Amino acid sequence: MADSDSSSTSNNAFIDSLPFEAKKEESLKLEFSQDEEILVTKMFNLVGERWSLISGRIPGRTAEEIEKYWNLRNSNSQ
Repeated sequence: MADSDSSSTSNNAFIDSLPFEAKKEESLKLEFSQDEEILVTKMFNLVGERWSLISGRIPGRTAEEIEKYWNLRNSNSQ
Protein backbone atom coordinates (compact mmCIF):
# COMPACT_ATOMS: atom_id res chain seq x y z
CA MET A 1 0.00 0.00 0.00
CA ALA A 2 2.90 2.34 0.70
CA ASP A 3 4.11 1.74 -2.85
CA SER A 4 0.84 2.93 -4.38
CA ASP A 5 0.85 6.03 -2.17
CA SER A 6 4.36 7.02 -3.26
CA SER A 7 3.61 6.40 -6.93
CA SER A 8 0.45 8.53 -6.81
CA THR A 9 2.46 11.31 -5.16
CA SER A 10 5.11 11.19 -7.89
CA ASN A 11 2.38 11.11 -10.56
CA ASN A 12 0.78 14.21 -9.05
CA ALA A 13 4.13 16.01 -9.06
CA PHE A 14 4.57 15.07 -12.72
CA ILE A 15 1.11 16.33 -13.63
CA ASP A 16 1.63 19.57 -11.70
CA SER A 17 4.84 20.28 -13.64
CA LEU A 18 3.28 19.82 -17.09
CA PRO A 19 1.76 23.28 -17.55
CA PHE A 20 5.08 24.97 -16.73
CA GLU A 21 7.02 22.67 -19.05
CA ALA A 22 4.48 23.17 -21.82
CA LYS A 23 4.77 26.95 -21.46
CA LYS A 24 8.56 26.72 -21.43
CA GLU A 25 8.55 24.58 -24.57
CA GLU A 26 6.15 26.95 -26.32
CA SER A 27 8.30 29.99 -25.53
CA LEU A 28 11.38 28.20 -26.86
CA LYS A 29 9.56 27.40 -30.10
CA LEU A 30 8.70 31.06 -30.57
CA GLU A 31 12.38 31.94 -30.59
CA PHE A 32 13.13 32.08 -34.27
CA SER A 33 16.60 32.22 -35.79
CA GLN A 34 17.55 35.20 -37.92
CA ASP A 35 17.25 33.05 -41.06
CA GLU A 36 13.76 31.96 -40.03
CA GLU A 37 12.73 35.57 -39.33
CA ILE A 38 13.93 36.67 -42.77
CA LEU A 39 12.17 33.78 -44.47
CA VAL A 40 8.90 34.40 -42.61
CA THR A 41 9.03 38.09 -43.55
CA LYS A 42 9.76 37.37 -47.21
CA MET A 43 7.07 34.70 -47.41
CA PHE A 44 4.54 36.93 -45.65
CA ASN A 45 5.23 39.68 -48.18
CA LEU A 46 4.63 37.17 -50.99
CA VAL A 47 1.63 35.19 -49.74
CA GLY A 48 0.19 37.15 -46.82
CA GLU A 49 -1.36 35.33 -43.88
CA ARG A 50 -1.19 31.89 -45.45
CA TRP A 51 0.59 30.40 -42.45
CA SER A 52 0.44 26.80 -43.63
CA LEU A 53 2.19 27.77 -46.87
CA ILE A 54 4.88 29.60 -44.92
CA SER A 55 5.34 26.73 -42.46
CA GLY A 56 5.88 24.37 -45.39
CA ARG A 57 9.09 26.28 -46.12
CA ILE A 58 10.42 26.10 -42.55
CA PRO A 59 11.13 22.55 -41.34
CA GLY A 60 10.00 21.88 -37.78
CA ARG A 61 7.63 24.86 -37.59
CA THR A 62 3.86 24.66 -37.55
CA ALA A 63 1.49 27.20 -39.05
CA GLU A 64 0.29 28.04 -35.52
CA GLU A 65 3.83 28.73 -34.27
CA ILE A 66 4.54 31.01 -37.19
CA GLU A 67 1.27 32.89 -36.78
CA LYS A 68 1.90 33.37 -33.04
CA TYR A 69 5.44 34.53 -33.73
CA TRP A 70 4.24 36.99 -36.40
CA ASN A 71 1.46 38.39 -34.23
CA LEU A 72 3.74 38.77 -31.19
CA ARG A 73 6.45 40.39 -33.26
CA ASN A 74 4.08 42.88 -34.85
CA SER A 75 2.12 43.67 -31.69
CA ASN A 76 5.33 44.68 -29.87
CA SER A 77 6.35 47.13 -32.58
CA GLN A 78 3.06 49.04 -32.59
